[in-house]
Amino acid sequence: MTLNSDRHTQTRRERFLIEMDQVVPWKGLIALIEPHYPKGEGGRPPYPLMAILRMHLMQNWFGYSDPEMEESLYETTILRHFAGLCLECCRRRIIDPGADAMLTQHRSLKSEMQQRVRRSKQGQ
Repeated sequence: MTLNSDRHTQTRRERFLIEMDQVVPWKGLIALIEPHYPKGEGGRPPYPLMAILRMHLMQNWFGYSDPEMEESLYETTILRHFAGLCLECCRRRIIDPGADAMLTQHRSLKSEMQQRVRRSKQGQ
């Protein structure tokens, strides 16, 4: 994954995201979450699950609130690229009055993950 091919020097954040891209078991996480992820029936189509998962992890790694994560995706190319989103996609969602769809999907994913963690701890 090359996040910033225009510069020769990588930032610490960029190096971190490159490393995380390599070590996080993306396929396994997607397989666990996908059966519970909204299918986009009756409303706006959901963001791709991989983008939401990557945003959730970046939010935890960098300490962003939901609105801060959305704003950072709009402003920061490295984060947007890691999430697999394009600037126009982010711009449409932010300008659009229904822009909170990404936050709603993220909260749904976060809630599902927290429930799974609680259930796994209770089963131990």
